Amino acid sequence: MRRSLTDSTFLRFYASLLAALIITFGLALFGFLMVDKVRQEHYRENLVSGPLALLADLVSRQPLENRNDWLASMASTLGMPLGLFELDDLSLNYFERARLRGERPVIESTEDGWRSLYQLPHSDWVLAARINSLNEMQLRGITEVMRTWLSGESEQVQTKRLDRIEHQFDIPVGLYTTPPTDVDPIQATRLDAGEVVVRLDTGLSSLYIHARVGPDRWLRIGPLPSFEAMPLSLALALLIMVLITLAGAIYLIVWSVEGRVGRLERAATRIAAGHLNSRVRVDSSDFLGRLGMALNGMAAQVQSLLRSQQEMIRAVSHELRTPVARIRFAVQMLEDLSKEDIARRQLEGIDEDIAELDRLIDEILTYAKLDSENAQGVSLKTESLECRAVAWRVVETLSPLHPHLELSVTDGAELEVEAEPRYLQRAVQNLVANACRHAEQRVTVTVHQEPRAVRIDVEDDGPGVPEADRIAIFKPFARLDDSRTRRSGGYGLGLSIVQKIMAWHGGNVVVDRSETLGGARFSLLLPIQGREAIHPLNFEEEPA
Repeated sequence: MRRSLTDSTFLRFYASLLAALIITFGLALFGFLMVDKVRQEHYRENLVSGPLALLADLVSRQPLENRNDWLASMASTLGMPLGLFELDDLSLNYFERARLRGERPVIESTEDGWRSLYQLPHSDWVLAARINSLNEMQLRGITEVMRTWLSGESEQVQTKRLDRIEHQFDIPVGLYTTPPTDVDPIQATRLDAGEVVVRLDTGLSSLYIHARVGPDRWLRIGPLPSFEAMPLSLALALLIMVLITLAGAIYLIVWSVEGRVGRLERAATRIAAGHLNSRVRVDSSDFLGRLGMALNGMAAQVQSLLRSQQEMIRAVSHELRTPVARIRFAVQMLEDLSKEDIARRQLEGIDEDIAELDRLIDEILTYAKLDSENAQGVSLKTESLECRAVAWRVVETLSPLHPHLELSVTDGAELEVEAEPRYLQRAVQNLVANACRHAEQRVTVTVHQEPRAVRIDVEDDGPGVPEADRIAIFKPFARLDDSRTRRSGGYGLGLSIVQKIMAWHGGNVVVDRSETLGGARFSLLLPIQGREAIHPLNFEEEPA
């Protein structure tokens, strides 16, 4: 075995199922034995109740001084040991004494078989008989005793005694005025001669006992059922119970494994979504625990690499400011010294390039900051903002810079969202500025109410964005080759910054074709279901 039991999820899973099978089989076997034992005790109790009740009634009719001799004679006749004991001399518990008082036998297990106890009517004496099973000799002897008990009595007394015996025997006992018809001629001859006849039915499952009582009556006992195996219905019930128990045990085992795998899946999904601060709490050293540790190590490594990259970008961007500032200072000095128009025009172009480089550095720093804070799980400090007011502020800021364009905000109801003010305004401003660079005459901002979000649409009447490029334009420094070229300005970071801002807010940004203006339509989708949608980066560790 390559791995120990504690380190292998498969072996642990297999061992758990095997243990569940063994325990279930043991419970089923124990249940079967217990049910069969109860059925055997019930059968034995029903079998000996009648004979014991009859013997107890007969011995109670004997004088006290003659009871031992009568019991010795009866024991010889029946072939079973008999004895009398006082109730206080027997070691019986409360329930056994209650059974005796209720005229029910008590079956005790001994080293050589079973001992049956039965209390004499209206007496503290208890009759004890060692009856393991009733053989033919004992059946004949008990029938002889019953025939003697009924002989010479009136019909009313016989009926009364039969009713009592039938109740005690729990089997049919009857006295008839016609001879039995289900015996063969030899058995009929023996009945006429006064013998007791034991007959086994054709199905070999029940016994009948016949005896003649007086000149014109015949005693019939039976059928005496034999002990049968467990019924099919009971066996099926036990099997179904075993299957249900086994199914429950397997479900609990699989559910625990599935729960751990599900937590790993959720953590991997969060990391794939960019939340690199997510971790899985490792509670064991098995396969799933090692997988959780590998996942945590991967997230930490990616987060470290990304942090190093962002730190390098910020450092380079900051370092670029110093030489840019020196170049700008030198250009300004040259402008002051130079009097020629051509030189001045060249210096103005250089100054514009420097200003553009400054703006590019600002964009890179903003993008790096968003990427870093998003990856490290920094929470947004949000507040309630009215989206239409944000849109108007952006339009009022950019309108003077684009006097040839008509910038407007469509009228509508006030809609509020929870957002970080500076970042939301930056996202709207980037989209409006992007639309102004490509619009011909008009740029429109519209705020809509969606079922679970607020949508801010920025539309223009420019050439639009080809469908094949609608995903690529959100990548850093992405540019289109046809309409949105370097001539229109921009650095390819504005839309990437918008996407980062929306992802940090738990929203999204999509691009489509404007139905009203014919150009591009950029849409910001901001969730409104509560603050839990705006803090997607705060996660607790989950056990692996």
